[in-house]
Amino acid sequence: MPISQPIGIFDSGYGGLTVMKEILQQLPQYDYIYLGDNARAPYGNRSFETVYRYTLQCVEWFFEQGCPLVILACNTASAKALRSIQQNDLQRLNPDNRVLGVIRPTTEVIGQYTTSKKIGILATRGTVNSGSYTIEIEKFYPDITVTQEACPIWVPLIENNEHNSPGADYFVQKHLEHIIQQEAGIDVLLLACTHYPLLLDKIRKFLPDGIKVISQGEIVANSLADYLQRHPGIENRCSRSGERTFYTTDDPEDFDAHASIFFGEALHSKHLNL
Repeated sequence: MPISQPIGIFDSGYGGLTVMKEILQQLPQYDYIYLGDNARAPYGNRSFETVYRYTLQCVEWFFEQGCPLVILACNTASAKALRSIQQNDLQRLNPDNRVLGVIRPTTEVIGQYTTSKKIGILATRGTVNSGSYTIEIEKFYPDITVTQEACPIWVPLIENNEHNSPGADYFVQKHLEHIIQQEAGIDVLLLACTHYPLLLDKIRKFLPDGIKVISQGEIVANSLADYLQRHPGIENRCSRSGERTFYTTDDPEDFDAHASIFFGEALHSKHLNL
């Protein structure tokens, strides 16, 4: 058994760092490994089969590093790969390990934020096309109306550090106006992509008063803390040295330069060849 048994946090690129940042605020005592599959990003427009194959490969790597628990801090991977991995692969890989996503924790509590029972989902095209949010919210809150809007240009804007530019205003305003026009009375917008919190100031700038904007980081961190409390068998296997290790499948120097935008502080990553 490896001496270090960190919690794995996975994303197709940088966005999962916004989730990891919130997790570290709540649960700093554990060891963590972050992997960004930047060489094959973005996942948002890829097929179900491709996202599943890439995500499974990364989960297998996490397990090889001794991780008893892996968080898919990526909405696209959670939507397109999580269920298949849980149902078809976990028993073969390691039935004692767990893989969790970001969609279910969010949908379990989203109904607490709305009074109109009308929620808007802003996400990548892959997440929207999967229907995962609509399906999961229906399970917990069958009386809520869900309206979705794919925002395919938002991730490239952020990853190219153009999200604060005046040029980004057009694309933010365009999608916000479209989703609001689709369904009158929306009072909650969920940022269902871990990149999107970096656009929060612009989003609020173009939104009418009375519409709340929800990011996932804090929700996922709360859910993880609750999960570990309820599953001592997993929690006891997670090592506690406060270590944080970062990997990218692309160039570490480039990753480090962009990652601080999402993580809020400088970091140093290592290259992983998958």
